[in-house]
Amino acid sequence: MHHWSPREPFSASTLVVIALVVLLAGAVNGVAGFGFALVGTMALSTVLEPATAVVFMIAPILAVNLSLVRELSASEVRTCGRRFGPLLLAATAGTLVGMWALEWLPASPLRVGLGLVTLAFVATNQRVVAMPGVAGVKDRCFVESTRWMTVVGGLSGLVFGATNVGVQLVAYLRSCNLSHGLFVGVIAMVFVGLNGIRVVAAAALGLYEVQVASLSLAATVPAVGGVVLGSQLRHRLSEGYRRRFVFGLLTIIGVRLLLGGFGVL
Repeated sequence: MHHWSPREPFSASTLVVIALVVLLAGAVNGVAGFGFALVGTMALSTVLEPATAVVFMIAPILAVNLSLVRELSASEVRTCGRRFGPLLLAATAGTLVGMWALEWLPASPLRVGLGLVTLAFVATNQRVVAMPGVAGVKDRCFVESTRWMTVVGGLSGLVFGATNVGVQLVAYLRSCNLSHGLFVGVIAMVFVGLNGIRVVAAAALGLYEVQVASLSLAATVPAVGGVVLGSQLRHRLSEGYRRRFVFGLLTIIGVRLLLGGFGVL
């Protein structure tokens, strides 16, 4: 299957697919409360070069999280900035290294890596089969100390910078006993900060082609629209159905990425 690269103009069919993918990713996020970056990046990686898909999604991710930052008051921003400072600094450094790696990572191995990350996310978050060792790793590593914040932040930032997958940061912050409102606001603050830096870094590293940058900005519209649509549907679906839908979709995308990376599709 042919995958679009930055050296080619976007065809009308590719533009339609991109708009639908971003809209779907936004709807998934609105319904399930997570998954925008993961669904959007991985789905786009099946039709675009993986590095292009990662860079393309930065602006829409930023737009989706901006509205949630308002959940935090100015005093909460300052308090959380001090409390999670080592995590934020380490995540920023790791993110920049991950973005730099996008310049030289071959497309097929990156597509395989994205597929593995997607399936690993599903495996460690599904509730049907208990995964041995997962709880133990969280208990040992998700500790609120400067050392572990630096380790978790650095490794999570590295993965996030290269793949847009930030579930490690989400899982760590979920373990910090934050109220739901504060948790949502802190997550938004972290990803707004990281993606704001990534926009500048992508431009500095020459990762933004003109058409990719312009269409990435345009994609913020269906992204936010999808979130609004999904939010309206959220209360009509049970949590179990929402989780099965999201994880089923991610499993299909993950398998598709693996097959594409190995040249099967």
